[in-house]
Amino acid sequence: MADSGTGGIGGASGAEGIAGLDFASVTPEEFAKIVKGLSGKEITEIAQDGELRARILAEVFARMERQFKPDVAGSLKALIRWKITGVEEVVYETEIAEGTCTVREGRSDAEPRVTLIMSDAEFLKLVSGNASPVTMFMMRKVKIAGDVALASGLTRYFDIPKA
Repeated sequence: MADSGTGGIGGASGAEGIAGLDFASVTPEEFAKIVKGLSGKEITEIAQDGELRARILAEVFARMERQFKPDVAGSLKALIRWKITGVEEVVYETEIAEGTCTVREGRSDAEPRVTLIMSDAEFLKLVSGNASPVTMFMMRKVKIAGDVALASGLTRYFDIPKA
């Protein structure tokens, strides 16, 4: 049963395989394995399908709230703005305050403590545990505006699977 989420892409590649997934039934670990099996080029091709891209991003950000580790965050208060570049720039914001994590699509008027700017491929690699945020920053695959220290440790506030 654990393979049911990845079985849907076993024979299919790229967008075909991802498009057929029921994201609600795919575990974070299965999602990490799927992303690990895709090249940056394949992820970029998948992101060309606006509807599919929106579904993937919405699911990933919804999971952030569920995978948030309030015990690790403690009294952290921060607004993190995510700019995902691609065919069209998409903005999400993650607000961490009082032991909770709230995610919203779109840009608010609030000033973020840090803004992370990256491509679809780099974003999916980062949130699926398939890339190191520090390495991505050093290789200029992620641009950071604001609190670099917060950005470099951001992954510890979430239960990120390892593929």
